[in-house]
Amino acid sequence: MQSCEESAMNMRALPTLITALTAMTAYYVYSPLPSTLSEQWKLMLLDATFRCAQDLSNLAHYFGFSHHLRILNFISNYFDQVDPVSSSNMKVTDTMFDGVEVRIFEPNTGPGGRLRRLIIYIHGGGWALGSARARSYDTLCRRFSEDVNAVVVSIEYRLVPNVHFPEQLNDVYAATKYLLLPEVLDRYSIDPERIAISGDSAGGNLAAALCQQLTGDRSVTTQVKLQALIYPVLQILDFNTPSYQQNTDMPILSRFVMIKFWLDYLNGSHVFAHAMMVNNHTSLDISETFALRNRLNWDSLLPASFKKDYKPIFQMVGSPSIVRNVPALLDVRASPLAAHKETLQRLPKTYVLTCEHDVLRDDGTMYAKRLEEAGIDVTHDHYEDGFHGCILFAAWPTYFSVGARARDGYIKWLRENL
Repeated sequence: MQSCEESAMNMRALPTLITALTAMTAYYVYSPLPSTLSEQWKLMLLDATFRCAQDLSNLAHYFGFSHHLRILNFISNYFDQVDPVSSSNMKVTDTMFDGVEVRIFEPNTGPGGRLRRLIIYIHGGGWALGSARARSYDTLCRRFSEDVNAVVVSIEYRLVPNVHFPEQLNDVYAATKYLLLPEVLDRYSIDPERIAISGDSAGGNLAAALCQQLTGDRSVTTQVKLQALIYPVLQILDFNTPSYQQNTDMPILSRFVMIKFWLDYLNGSHVFAHAMMVNNHTSLDISETFALRNRLNWDSLLPASFKKDYKPIFQMVGSPSIVRNVPALLDVRASPLAAHKETLQRLPKTYVLTCEHDVLRDDGTMYAKRLEEAGIDVTHDHYEDGFHGCILFAAWPTYFSVGARARDGYIKWLRENL
């Protein structure tokens, strides 16, 4: 039996242990955030949850259980996947378009046979996470369908590490091209003159590349009316734009994590990540990448309020081995921001949503500016208190007011323009 003295020692040790655990938890959760961000503690807790899942998946990867992205996807999908549930005012179905899985949301517009609007939606997740079947995207697409009174087709493209660039783009292109066939549009009672392509984050990247590819494909007879990009990632050529420098360690997406997503997408090694953080992959002695980077000169494309006192970072001598090992760095389909002006001139009316506290803020802002210079009608909504991914967090239990405002602003623009 335990002696009274041992019991007393254990009792005295308990507060010390609790204090230590509390301090460790606070250290893990707390990160200083700008005062312009509202609901800071809620964002810290959300970010800590994501980092914990990432750390667990990285640990499992280290011990050889599986690829860290497969584990991370399993963790998120285990709690987040939902079946296609229809209701009295909406029909939801899962099907295949040219071998690609899609989830379709069809509002019940009643009798009359009126043609309906269409939103083709591409989810985010660093080309490696997320799903059209995820609760977050299912809820979002239902809301889009209800509030815009549109058919929403959410594309379930294949993910890293099972496939890499350009297979994700090939999937969304195949599904979209099939959907744009006159007989398929007729099957879903869709007005061929009221079609939008949209996506968030990596989905915004795929949406932008998809629109560029469609406008150059003469076999596609149906034209897209709008593109709507939500905090899109649009270039891999400069990881030191003002927003990358300002928001290096900002929740929910840090610069280092974004670089690793890029390397995974383009099937490159993470050993290049630190070199890319200082733009060694686009140095002055690597003519191929530097020529592309000239098309996104942020010193001329960004407003002074974004540039602040940040300076462009160019390396005189870099790491050409990165380009040799990751040749997709030079593919404009991966970096739609670097497309030729002639390509941009063919694009439809555009909506771009950006957030101040997001490494990708300048990607979207520069794209909006380049499109305007190419003669495209552009609406750019910027949220000073916004953070990456906020549009997904507009409902309980992860409600952020900026997420609801960003979602509603996006819906309002679609309703008025589609």
